[in-house]
Amino acid sequence: MSTAPALDVVALECWLRQNLAGFRGPCQLQQFSGGQSNPTYRLSTPERDYVLRRKPSGELLKGAHAIEREFAVISALGRVGFPVPAALVMCEDSGVVGTPFYVMEFVDGRIFWDARLETLPVVDRAAYFDAMNATIARLHSLDPAAIGLAEFGRPGNYFARQIARWSRQYQQDEQAGRDEWLDRLIDWLPQNIPPGDETTLVHGDFRCDNLVFHPIEPHVIAVLDWELSTLGHPLADFTYHAMMYRVPPTIVTGLAGADLAALGLPSERQYVAAYCARTGRDGIPNYEFYIAYNLFRFAAILHGIRGRLARGTASSANAEQAASNVGLFARLAWQQVERGAG
Repeated sequence: MSTAPALDVVALECWLRQNLAGFRGPCQLQQFSGGQSNPTYRLSTPERDYVLRRKPSGELLKGAHAIEREFAVISALGRVGFPVPAALVMCEDSGVVGTPFYVMEFVDGRIFWDARLETLPVVDRAAYFDAMNATIARLHSLDPAAIGLAEFGRPGNYFARQIARWSRQYQQDEQAGRDEWLDRLIDWLPQNIPPGDETTLVHGDFRCDNLVFHPIEPHVIAVLDWELSTLGHPLADFTYHAMMYRVPPTIVTGLAGADLAALGLPSERQYVAAYCARTGRDGIPNYEFYIAYNLFRFAAILHGIRGRLARGTASSANAEQAASNVGLFARLAWQQVERGAG
């Protein structure tokens, strides 16, 4: 964590005393180093800690940084016992700290920044992978309408809409430049969407470093960072998570090239089979398309970070490293296209 930029702590404390039950100051803010999009802070008081997430300052692309949606989804999930931090209060008034923000509980547990889980004994690692697998399968089993999220997104044509969305954001962000592999993918992906459609609640960025595990047991006690959540295709969400097997350990939790057996981790085939068993599927046809789509999407997200870096609105100290990987992930996406055709 780092010292927070100059937010008006006095104004924040005044607002929280009036709007957050049980809040007692004084408070201190420290910005978490993770989180490329919405600045996130640990808000410490003498009695308890909280987490504050806010929109970044400066010019924002339309539809991005929708923290109101984050607050809505963790509120709904918390009501049905899905592991999320408790949503405490939302402030849409930019006059308090400069941009809208919300406050949620601070969940104390373990976060693993590397999917190899090398801080755990080898014999324990498979159980933690199984806990991740069970959590994403549980998310995809929820009925959005039954938990009050029927209007959280548009059902149907998810891949077509998402490909169009990220293509548009890429093409509109002229300050971030162009990439030949992204250009190829923008032409190829819409023409090769697999048949069939499903709609569930999807997280959009489900990976081990967005999960809080119990301090000593192999189960997930909180799923974090719901900015990209919506109603969408569960296989898009699951294969984004599973793409850890295809990417190097650069800026994401990659396992490419790792000796999985020696690490005590399940193979990609085993991990996919476990998800299919939990969700009643007989395998995942067109798996390579889904991986290619997710690598394209991730490259487009990195491209957006590169644009924010150019505009001076990047919120993370790691933004420059993230932005430098646009080409790597776009090329990896095209390799999956070639792998699927081969």
